[in-house]
Amino acid sequence: MNNEEILQALAHLIGTPYEPSVKDTIVEITGRKRVVGPREICTKELDPNRIHIRVDANSLIQGFSFN
Repeated sequence: MNNEEILQALAHLIGTPYEPSVKDTIVEITGRKRVVGPREICTKELDPNRIHIRVDANSLIQGFSFN
């Protein structure tokens, strides 16, 4: 699954409240093991298989990025 396909598969999560269990859902849908939630510490190394969850000030999911 490439990044565009992942964005389409995860589109239904945008606008929903972030909770840690969302990471498990993303792993299940995408097959990617590295999912980073908001305010979680991660390495600066470039990892094209890592998915970052972006949220707004109200902890609603706004989107996803890859690196």
